[in-house]
Amino acid sequence: MTKADTESREQPSTHCLSDNRLYDTPNAYPNREQQAIMTYQFDDLKNAYPEEWQAYIEHRFVRQLGDGSLAPDAFRHYLKQDYLFLIQFARAFALAAYKSATMSDLRQAKEGLQAILDTELDLHIRYCSEWGISEAELAELPEARATLAYTRYVLDTGNRGDLLDLHVALSPCMVGYGEIANWLNTRQETRRGEANPYDAWIEMYESDEFQEAMQSEIAWLNEQLADVSPKRFEQLGRIFRDATRLEIDFWEMGLNLSD
Repeated sequence: MTKADTESREQPSTHCLSDNRLYDTPNAYPNREQQAIMTYQFDDLKNAYPEEWQAYIEHRFVRQLGDGSLAPDAFRHYLKQDYLFLIQFARAFALAAYKSATMSDLRQAKEGLQAILDTELDLHIRYCSEWGISEAELAELPEARATLAYTRYVLDTGNRGDLLDLHVALSPCMVGYGEIANWLNTRQETRRGEANPYDAWIEMYESDEFQEAMQSEIAWLNEQLADVSPKRFEQLGRIFRDATRLEIDFWEMGLNLSD
């Protein structure tokens, strides 16, 4: 699983929500005395901050990666920092295990941590070697400011909040990369196969394995979000907004080769 400072937007309001409102009433037409119950889904977070989400999914780095025009040095810089991100991502899953209140959530966190440590880091090291980046070089890399900002934001959010806060902070990565691969496959400008040196990156995130993991994460988020209050949703919306902006910064870091 490899990973803007846009201006802050106002907190999400109820008019941004998708049509998933339910009324706790035996009547077809609720009256003023009947309590309206509003349920939320992951799509409501995206709909609350559409400009940030679009800026992330359709970033110049992504578009250039898709059409094969991305500078190789920009991709190498991104790959190096993404390795460091994965290490912090593993720590986030360890924190998720600590924050888990159920055996199901604890197992989910354990499986995520094990997948990163036992499989994904090794795959990333091999992929980096194909781009001329040695494991020894990866071991000595300093973290770029964008890497520090996003990963520490995720860990700090998880430490201060609960498991849902942590998952929302991670969702731009856990969900966004799959959506990016799908979006690239809708573009006529996207080149596939040998015509694109970055085709293997797209293959990774369009794969059935990653898409299933993405849908599983969305389902978990939908289940948790269904029970939150409007005030709590606003809090989660701010986490989602800030994490998305930090993902945009991560693309900018790769594009500009910034430290």
